[in-house]
Amino acid sequence: MNNGKILVVEDEPSLIETLDYSLRKQGYEVITAVDGRKALEEARHQTPDLIVLDIMLPGLDGFEVCRILRREMNVPIIMLTARTEEVDKVVGLEVGADDYLTKPFSMRELIARVKANLRRVRIDREEITTTTTTPNVATERMIFDELTIDLSRREVTFQGRVHHLKPKEFDLLVFLARNRGIVLSRDLILERVWGWEFDGGSRTVDVHVRWLREKIETNPSDPQRIITVRGIGYRFEG
Repeated sequence: MNNGKILVVEDEPSLIETLDYSLRKQGYEVITAVDGRKALEEARHQTPDLIVLDIMLPGLDGFEVCRILRREMNVPIIMLTARTEEVDKVVGLEVGADDYLTKPFSMRELIARVKANLRRVRIDREEITTTTTTPNVATERMIFDELTIDLSRREVTFQGRVHHLKPKEFDLLVFLARNRGIVLSRDLILERVWGWEFDGGSRTVDVHVRWLREKIETNPSDPQRIITVRGIGYRFEG
């Protein structure tokens, strides 16, 4: 049984051994790395389905590794941190992490996060063939004037420029676009895009909306596509 390939990046021997054992027991193929540079090498060579990445690493830290990988691939990344400050969680999200766990954590919780992130990727791929922009018209693209969302390639074109979004940026944009004109609360967005297991808070949504506006708005400081509804959340106007 092979449920997918996971790269675990951790420099604590006892923890990496536990992670390796627990994930293999769940049917995952596991590759390990103990520092940032080795992590980049393994990620590029092995093309994992998901990466579990510690922040505190020798050499390149987890933030820098995540930032580099985000420019090269869309694999889900779960960051591990011994820190509890909100700023560290926000930085992790800003460099492209999809999820995070604060040490100490239970293996059961880690496995649940791994499954949830892999499930969201699988569901997104399965939904490509049934996505519609108008009733009863199946398409792999959603087109809004100068903005085109290509679901099969997971890329966005705005004013002739192609953007390869981070996984959660793309998922968020698709969810907003599918609910065009509807006011969506931050809590609903968190549940549908990140899943009920995620506990990052509404700040996560705001950070990703800011990134999206920089890529699909003519003037990000005066957005016309993703509108803020004060005290509630956001509305996509296309």
